[in-house]
Amino acid sequence: MQLGKNGVLSILGENIYPGESKEVNFDVANLHTSGAVNVPVIIERAKKPGPTVLFTAGIHGDEVNGTEIVRQLIAKGINKPKIGTIICMPVINIFGFINLKREFPDGRDLNRVFPGSKSGSLASRVAYKLVKDIIPHADLIIDFHTGGSGRFNAPQLRYSKHKTNFDELARVFGAPFVLYSSNLSKSFRSTCNKLGKPLLLFEGGKSFHIDEVVTNSGVNGSKRILKHLGMLRTIFKSTKPKNACIFITDSKWQRAKFSGMFKASIAVGSFVEKDAIIGNITDPYGKLNYFVRASNTGYIINVNESPIVYQGDALFHISTMLK
Repeated sequence: MQLGKNGVLSILGENIYPGESKEVNFDVANLHTSGAVNVPVIIERAKKPGPTVLFTAGIHGDEVNGTEIVRQLIAKGINKPKIGTIICMPVINIFGFINLKREFPDGRDLNRVFPGSKSGSLASRVAYKLVKDIIPHADLIIDFHTGGSGRFNAPQLRYSKHKTNFDELARVFGAPFVLYSSNLSKSFRSTCNKLGKPLLLFEGGKSFHIDEVVTNSGVNGSKRILKHLGMLRTIFKSTKPKNACIFITDSKWQRAKFSGMFKASIAVGSFVEKDAIIGNITDPYGKLNYFVRASNTGYIINVNESPIVYQGDALFHISTMLK
């Protein structure tokens, strides 16, 4: 964590002193109408020294459930720490958020251009600024995402299987599932890993949708992490998760064998036995009624909620191996 000799946090051209609250602007480019784009960064500092935790969301502009989780952390005052510093960025891809699109106006996925470039595309410049001006201050990053294209994710944490030192933090967070997954090239997670910055990636829900169960999982998990670090104020309660985390070391997608109208008959997060009926595909004319059976025994960690599917579309994400 980069602090001055007197404990001043210098970030984005602003100085924030211990015990101070400040909203600073993560400014990259104006809209095409020349209007200013304000990307607020909310910073809360306790008088007592301690870790700096960074909560981020909205790397993809259509993943509003993640933004809602960080919004609640701010609105409820959970982001005001007992010790240390909490930095909140509810919407990183403000351009996509405005247009309810996953990508930037230049068509690029922000999560595929890290660590970015000072003179590159718009998305690349945002990535560069985030890595240069924000990430160096963080001791721990929790990044909130959702499923895409109508696919609903069960609340879960994701990190590389090589980062088993994250297992303790994952148990503290208490999401129902932990999915070991490789770091994608040029992703935010991969870049933070290379910089030695621990990052827990939370997935839950789907795009264009706010789900109360998923939101509660993200907010409660964040409170548990803050309590674990000694940062959660005593006015907030942090209850233990009802069930232990299920660690998934391998999984696979089950895909549609036919095109048609699809309906899942199993809830996300459920445990299923091989060959159990978990959905069906029909056609508009009443001629086809194909029952989708589980390809293997495991937990359903993602369900496609689109009413129309094509042959080869992903329907269910099912665990194949547990830790």
